[in-house]
Amino acid sequence: MPRLKVVHIVTRLDFGGAQQNTLYTVAHLDPARFEAVLLCGRGGALDAEAEGLARAGIRVRFVEDLVREVNPLRDAAALFQLAQLLREEAPDAVHTHSSKAGILGRLAARLSGVPAVVHTFHGFGFHDRQNQLVRAATVGLERAAARWADRLVFVSKANMATAGRLGLGDPERCLLIRSGVKLSAFPAAVDRDAKRREIGVRLHRPLVVGVGNLKPQKNAEDFLRVAEAALRAVPEASFVFVGDGPLRARLEGSILAKGLSGKVKLLGWRRDAAELLAAADAFLLTSLWEGLPRALVEAMKTGLPCACYGADGVTDVLSDGENGVCVPPGDWELLAAGVVRLLQDPALRGRLGAAAAATIGPEFDIDGMVRSQERLLTELRAEERSG
Repeated sequence: MPRLKVVHIVTRLDFGGAQQNTLYTVAHLDPARFEAVLLCGRGGALDAEAEGLARAGIRVRFVEDLVREVNPLRDAAALFQLAQLLREEAPDAVHTHSSKAGILGRLAARLSGVPAVVHTFHGFGFHDRQNQLVRAATVGLERAAARWADRLVFVSKANMATAGRLGLGDPERCLLIRSGVKLSAFPAAVDRDAKRREIGVRLHRPLVVGVGNLKPQKNAEDFLRVAEAALRAVPEASFVFVGDGPLRARLEGSILAKGLSGKVKLLGWRRDAAELLAAADAFLLTSLWEGLPRALVEAMKTGLPCACYGADGVTDVLSDGENGVCVPPGDWELLAAGVVRLLQDPALRGRLGAAAAATIGPEFDIDGMVRSQERLLTELRAEERSG
């Protein structure tokens, strides 16, 4: 039987769960049954990983006008480029990821006559804090694009419920496939003291870690507010944030102005995030909207007590008082109080951390995620042939 050719499309390979999971999928689809191709915009932090895939024999094609920002001229050009590339590749299926690539890619696939189209919502491109006209327009585009897909995949039950309320697709064509992580890698083996010395924090005092892009969605300003409030109660603690982005300079200025240098550190992107989690005592996430935060799943599997805003997919896995601290989005004072409780009570940290680790079961394994995608593609091929 000939291999099934699937083209994955993602906007740009920035650090993030959607991008990392797409790269992993392209690299780990069963090569005996599937031929994988990746189309993406250029200029992401993970471009080197895509180039590594190309050296390993997987076709990677950069789409020059596929950019994150809304730009009508470049978006129209990207649609044309995607449609042209899909006609050249002639795949059996297209699988799109992220908002921009999801809308343009689904339309390009239909214009190019691709037999099967799948889109994964790794979160939404709209949220309640947007300008209402912008939000309405984005929802309208997603509602139209849902009709161009044969299946809509969600990484969280919360996102699936939101889609149902907004009429984003036929519920019978929607399914849940978790955003996976390499479960066997957590908790990471680490020399806690050596790792703490490496990043310049105190050895035997509480350490809180956060991970994410320094963009409005991840809301690192509230990470800093929570840290400042918690440090008043537990001055011996340290807070570190792993990640980078356009808000970094402003946050560094705030840390300096508040006199928190040395107690709150922005580490930038690092390859040892799993080790930093294993060296920490708690995890803090202040995202205002989410699909299913990959970093939260990793922190929970590490056995860390997690303090988070209850945004979207966070509530799929975190329950306040049962396996972590979960408060309404934006209530940083309540979140700070929860962090203080964690820092002052080692027994509470232990209980919630153990419960968090037990929450993350096999459905979150990244290889299981790939196998689920393979089953979906096989099902779509069978439907096409029987139809």
